[in-house]
Amino acid sequence: MLKAERHTYIMTKLDAEQRVSTIDLAHELGISEDSVRRDLNKLHEKRFLEKVYGGAIPISEKNKSVFDIQIVNESKKKEIGVKALTLLNDGQVIIMSGGTTNLVFSKLIPPLLKATIYTYSLPIAMQLSQYPNIDLIFIGGKMQKNAMVTIGIDVLQVLAKIKADICFMGVSSIDSRQGLTEMGYEVSIVKKAMIESSEKVICMFTSDKLNTRKPHVVCELNKLDTIITDLPEDDESLIEFKKSGIKIL
Repeated sequence: MLKAERHTYIMTKLDAEQRVSTIDLAHELGISEDSVRRDLNKLHEKRFLEKVYGGAIPISEKNKSVFDIQIVNESKKKEIGVKALTLLNDGQVIIMSGGTTNLVFSKLIPPLLKATIYTYSLPIAMQLSQYPNIDLIFIGGKMQKNAMVTIGIDVLQVLAKIKADICFMGVSSIDSRQGLTEMGYEVSIVKKAMIESSEKVICMFTSDKLNTRKPHVVCELNKLDTIITDLPEDDESLIEFKKSGIKIL
């Protein structure tokens, strides 16, 4: 039997039984188990099936949308988003960074809010595109695929021309001494530009981001106006931030 015929046989059997065994396939196809494993490896590489110990199973969630984003600590991020809603007003010019906290927040925005919102996050732009009274400007540029945000000189040039009332900034790491930091250099540069283009900067993050550091500095605490977390504002872990003059929600 030719290799293409074997592959067709394997996929047909997998479709019918939802699992195939290396030993069974070797017996049915009259070839060695090593040959079957090579066939399964090839089909796995092509994303036709998922190779597992002793055989193979169908690809899980094969047709899952790229926008079906898994959100960790979603309930905490909803709590943060509800607090942030108090800062929204009709007529504002808003900048929103990426991140799942801002994505959750964008889903909570009142449907009839009248505002202009700039974002470099593709998932957030897709969410905000559903709001009839929001003038949405997606800032195009080179796509950073893992985070689905744009980066580079094109993004910086657009941000340099914006005069925003408020910036809702997602946070990777925040420390009372180091300020905001990011893992990626290019994202840190874009966030710096967002801050410079905004009258007020609102940082939103879950408490696990507190007192952590990443390699690239975004800004010191004196650049921030408000931080919003899932913690009560009188939590002792926020004392140093209060001392710096930042408002806590």
